[in-house]
Amino acid sequence: MRVAVLGGGRSSEHAVSLASAAAVRDGLLEGGHEVVAIEIARDGRWLLDGRELSLTPAAGLLGADVVFPALHGPYGEDGVVQGLLECLDVPYVGSGVASSALCMDKVRFKALMGAAGVPQVDHRGLHDTRWRDERDAVLAELAALGLPVFVKPAHLGSSVGIAKVRDAGELPAALDAAFAHDPLAIVEAASMGLEVECSVLGDRQPRISPPGEIVLRSEFYDYAAKYEEGGMTLVVPARIGEAAVAEVARIATEAFLRADCSGLARADFFVDGGRVLLNELNTMPGFTSTSVYAKLWEASGLDYPRLIEELCSVALERHARERRYLS
Repeated sequence: MRVAVLGGGRSSEHAVSLASAAAVRDGLLEGGHEVVAIEIARDGRWLLDGRELSLTPAAGLLGADVVFPALHGPYGEDGVVQGLLECLDVPYVGSGVASSALCMDKVRFKALMGAAGVPQVDHRGLHDTRWRDERDAVLAELAALGLPVFVKPAHLGSSVGIAKVRDAGELPAALDAAFAHDPLAIVEAASMGLEVECSVLGDRQPRISPPGEIVLRSEFYDYAAKYEEGGMTLVVPARIGEAAVAEVARIATEAFLRADCSGLARADFFVDGGRVLLNELNTMPGFTSTSVYAKLWEASGLDYPRLIEELCSVALERHARERRYLS
């Protein structure tokens, strides 16, 4: 199988994406596949061995059977590159345009899950224009969430731009910092539960990995905890009861299907006894062999090269199914 692996991208997660793409490339080579490594520069140019690529609609991508877009954050995980790959008419790993965009938008994703009755932490979405024009009213509304709260840009991952606010006086600065990254922010009430994650794999009938528990050295799951050595420990299986394990799997499956995801996702939860709250669904989580997504499948007996092969197979099957409706 000839696989084009995309890495880099225009977002602040460029370096993380390059690490994911390098790991995917190595896993494919270990599995005996041919790899075409494409880097997307911070300015958006597509590069092959340092040379700019020219892309032609409906002409595929360098003869690849499938594309693995190991891209994180805006302009990669949010439906933008997925739309371009649709125009090229090439199979690609992961969710489609609409579901990628939805899951990248924390506010809209939570609105969809809330409408379906999926349990979540209390939260509020906020546009920068309203923050500029109605600060006092906004602060009064956010007070209903209590303290502490987490303030996040709505469209970024890897904990970029996130702040934990313990005192009401810290909230304006945290919001200003979030709006430096994104015109839409989300403010979430803190949960006292354990941070638990599970990996989802498949398409219409997804499989769910055993849940893993995130044990932190820092106060919350910030960028350093995710990417610096020793920043966190993954405990598999998570130290939660059987009923909570079943509820994590049920909610992860429901969220994946309701958002019309495909291929892969990592579902993040807070678990407090028997109470399970969905936090996020990441459609292209960190993808090195030591990332949580892959480690959870490894604990199930699915090693990294076979995981990548299965994801490529799902992509090929989904592409063939969807193209049947274009006649």
